[in-house]
Order: sequence, then C-alpha cells, then structure tokens
Amino acid sequence: MSLARRWPALQRLATGLLLLATAAPAWSAEPAQLALGRELFTKTAVPACALCHTLQDAGSAGAVGPVLDELKPDAARVAKALRGGIGAMPSYQGKLSDAQIAALAAYVAQASGADP
Repeated sequence: MSLARRWPALQRLATGLLLLATAAPAWSAEPAQLALGRELFTKTAVPACALCHTLQDAGSAGAVGPVLDELKPDAARVAKALRGGIGAMPSYQGKLSDAQIAALAAYVAQASGADP
C-alpha cells in the first residue's frame, strides 16, 4: 500500500496521539509522588522550600522567595529552578535525586494551581 493511501490513517493516528498528550496536565502525578513533593517542600529538602516560599497548601509563609500561590509555576519551571538555582535560591542538583525533583516540581505546580 502506498504512502498516499496510508496518509489519512497516519493523520488520524497523529491527531489522536496529540490529543492524548495534551489531555492530561503536564504535572499529572500520583498521590504518592505529590505526598513526597509536599514532604520535600515542607521538611526534607535542605534548606526546606517552606523556609523561603509561601504556599498555602503547605502552610508556609516564607518571605524571601516569591509567593508560589501567586506565581503559579508549572512543573517544568519549578524543576529548572531546582536544578539550576535562581536568584538567592540555591541549586538542589546533586542534593535531590531526579525523582525527588520531579515530585517536588509536580507538587508545587499542583498545589499552586498552575495551568497544565
């Protein structure tokens, strides 16, 4: 069968895959991952994010970093800041595993009400 004949089916498949990829929020996470992220935010990360950031869901009222409930960063933005540091915020690269960074980023995005 020629590519010309397969093209409509390939287009439908590509459209379906695109819809699936965009249907779920980018920070869609399992409850266990979100719980780990919350634990890291409030206690386990050194220094704990809650020391500097305000995030209502975490019960934190830090005055150094931005108010995350207002900023509403998506998970990619949080992960980038965690890995590289930003402003007065230190890098957590090498201090937290990739899985911990992903959990923390997903938690902050979800808890702050970030757009998926």
